[in-house]
Amino acid sequence: MAIKPKDNEAFYREVDEELRKEQLTSWWTRYGKLAIAGIVLLLAAIGGAIWWQEQRQAKAGERSEQILKTFDDVQAGRTKGVEARLDTIAKEGSDGHRAAALMTKAAVFVQNNNQGAAIAAYKQVAEDGDLPEPYRNAALIRQTQLEYDRLPPQQVIQRLQPLAQAGNPWFGTAGEMVAIAYLKANQPQRAAPIFAAIAKEQGVPETTRSRAVQMAGALGVDAVVEAPAAEAAPGAAKEAN
Repeated sequence: MAIKPKDNEAFYREVDEELRKEQLTSWWTRYGKLAIAGIVLLLAAIGGAIWWQEQRQAKAGERSEQILKTFDDVQAGRTKGVEARLDTIAKEGSDGHRAAALMTKAAVFVQNNNQGAAIAAYKQVAEDGDLPEPYRNAALIRQTQLEYDRLPPQQVIQRLQPLAQAGNPWFGTAGEMVAIAYLKANQPQRAAPIFAAIAKEQGVPETTRSRAVQMAGALGVDAVVEAPAAEAAPGAAKEAN
C-alpha cells in the first residue's frame, strides 16, 4: 500500500474511522440481535455443560456410595433385595460401576450356592469388551475356577494361556490352572516349566509359590529359589583377614 502524504494523514485517519463506525453500525443493525442471541445460547450451553458435569459427578458419587453400601450388606450377609440394587447400578452407572456391580452380583450368587448363575454372571463380565480389562480378566479367572472340574483340559489351556505368562498379574492363579490342565492332558513336560516359573515369580502369593515348588520337584524340576547368602559376621571377616 502506498505511503500516505504527511499533510493528508489526519484526513485519511478521520475517513478510516468514519468508515469503521459505519461498517460497525451496519453490521450491528443486521446481525446485532443474532449476536446477542448467539451469546445467550453460548452462555446457556456453557452453564448447561457445567450443571450437567456437576450432576454427573453428584450421581457418580451417589452410585459409589450405593456400591459401598451394597458391598457392606453383602459382606454382612444381608443379601435380601441386593440383586435389584446391583442391577440398577449396573444399568445406570459408568463402566467401572457396572463391572463392580456385576462382579458383586456374581459373588452373591456364589454365596447363595447358585453356581450356575454365578458362572453366567462372571462370563457376562469377561466377554464385555466395553468393560476395563482388569475386571474382565478377574471375571474370567473366577468363571474358570467355578467350572474348572467340568472343562476339558484343552479349553482351560486355550482360555487362560494369555494370562499364564510370567509378569502377568494373574500368572500365579492362571498358570497353576493351566499347568494342572496339562497334567490332566498327560503332558507333564509342559506343566513342569510353568510350575518352575511360578515358583520364581516374586509377585505370586507365597502359598502358590510353595505348591509350585513341590509340583515342579515332583515332575523332576528343581524350582527351589535359594535365598541370598547372608553377609559374613564382622568377627568372621576379621578372622579371614
